[in-house]
Amino acid sequence: MNIGEAAKASGVSSKMIRHYESIGLIDAARRTDAGYRVYAQRDVRVLQFIHRARMLGFSLEQIRELLALWQDKARASSDVRALAHSHVADLERKIAEMEAMKRTLARLAASCHGDARPDCPILDDLAAG
Repeated sequence: MNIGEAAKASGVSSKMIRHYESIGLIDAARRTDAGYRVYAQRDVRVLQFIHRARMLGFSLEQIRELLALWQDKARASSDVRALAHSHVADLERKIAEMEAMKRTLARLAASCHGDARPDCPILDDLAAG
C-alpha cells in the first residue's frame, strides 16, 4: 500500500510516517521504481503500535524502547512493566503540576474584578514572576 493508505489504516498521518522514518523510529519504507514508498501490513501494525503508544503519552524515546521490546521475543515482561510504571509516575507528576496550575489560575481569576478598571491581579501575578 502507498503512504496515504498506510496512514489511513494506522491512524498516523503521512507527515508523521515520514518523520518517524527520518528519525529512525521505523525502518525506511521500500520504494517503487518511481520512488514511491510502499508499506506492508507489518509496517501498518508497527505504525498502529506507535499510534497507540503516543495516545498513551509515551515519548518517542520510550516508544523506541517499547518497539525494541515488542520485537524481541526473548524479552522479559518485567522490562516492559518497569517502563510502564515509570511512565505512570511521570503522568502522575504532570497531573499534580497541572492541578497546581489550575488551582493557582482559578484563585487568580476569582480575585480579578473583571470590570472596566485597569488593575488586574492576574497580570500582577504574571509580572511578579
